[in-house]
Amino acid sequence: MVSHIGPLAVSANLRGTVEEALAAAIVSGELGPGELLTAPTLGARFGVSATPVREAMLNLQKRGFVEAVRNKGFRVTEVSEQDLWEIVRLRQLLEVPPMRDIARTIQPASCAELRVKADLIVRSAEAADIPTYLDADVDFHLTLLKLTGNRRLVEMVRDLRQQTRMVGLVNMIGTEELARSAVEHHHLMDRLEQGDGRGAEQLMHAHIEHVLGWWNGRVERD
Repeated sequence: MVSHIGPLAVSANLRGTVEEALAAAIVSGELGPGELLTAPTLGARFGVSATPVREAMLNLQKRGFVEAVRNKGFRVTEVSEQDLWEIVRLRQLLEVPPMRDIARTIQPASCAELRVKADLIVRSAEAADIPTYLDADVDFHLTLLKLTGNRRLVEMVRDLRQQTRMVGLVNMIGTEELARSAVEHHHLMDRLEQGDGRGAEQLMHAHIEHVLGWWNGRVERD
């Protein structure tokens, strides 16, 4: 598996780059709940000084990803079952209903763009490249929602995605479940292109539900 934590390319916003890499590692379960993190150790792994790492950790603390541990560093926080359930239900309330309108109005150019993004999701799943998989998945869903023209909706879902944890994801490398979840993005596009709003709603609802199932290390029943 490709790790989120490794040497970084030179960036104008190094703190931001480190922050998003750490956030992705926490969301995917690469850095598990309760794990203790220190800026010097992470800085060595990233190939940067401890300063941008420490700044990134302070921002992650504000976002609820970590908590400070006196004289030790930061500990990865846990997201309770209730928290995760609430996030998933909110996402379903926000992301499922727009599928009908999008199915009626989506244009060929948008379909082509989203197909390219879906291809990247499938390829990164096959390559066990979890950082790219997560980035591509978020990009696909937010790009799709942008078709509603509702910026607040997009930002609300972006915020909910940042709060989500998928601690079972790192154990799904090479599994049928990961492949199925990846290809669901193409199945969704099939329904949207066919103007099947109801089918797109049903698939989106089930797709988001994976956060409580596969992504949380649980078996799902068909």
